[in-house]
Amino acid sequence: MIAFIDEHRARHGVEPICRVLPIAPSTYHAHAARRADPGKLPARAQRDITLTAEIRRVYEENFRVYGIRKVWRQLLREGTAVARCTVARLMRAMGLQGVVRGKRVRTTISNAAAPCPLDRVNRQFNAPRPNALWVSDFTYVATWAGFVYVAFVIDVFARRIPRVGLRPPEDRLWLACLAHGSCRLRAGRAGASPIPAPARPGRRPRPPQ
Repeated sequence: MIAFIDEHRARHGVEPICRVLPIAPSTYHAHAARRADPGKLPARAQRDITLTAEIRRVYEENFRVYGIRKVWRQLLREGTAVARCTVARLMRAMGLQGVVRGKRVRTTISNAAAPCPLDRVNRQFNAPRPNALWVSDFTYVATWAGFVYVAFVIDVFARRIPRVGLRPPEDRLWLACLAHGSCRLRAGRAGASPIPAPARPGRRPRPPQ
């Protein structure tokens, strides 16, 4: 908005443009004064300018491989008191990023043409008894041998995980995880439930048998 006023102020004037745009002329003039005199900037903006130069220096001196954590720790070692979140915010604004070891893993490849699974519970994640409703998710863990995918099946009633599947990415993780969980489900229907009920508030839960 400020750039638009700068571009058209010579032709239309500041006040007529401000009457059309949702900005007061005093706000525009205050921004213009701060650009002309950095001493009029707020204290946080002035500190950001100083920290930006320091962050850039540390980043360049270390061959552009330092990330947020290492840049922050280096500034602390040099006596610059700054919060980690501030370093993260300024590095994002400058487009600086540390080198990441290994290869990036893309876990989700979206396809708008593929049919989406139905929401069979209407976002109501409640169950009256164990083994009535299960939900699942998966993630990946970095190991020396490569990335291993981990699938979780969670019983909504007990809020516990009856089954965790840990497989390399080429294996059929979901089939193995759900097959094992189904066996436990049938065992629970035949006899005692394999998933204990939640403990009462203030008491430690009993470990599963």
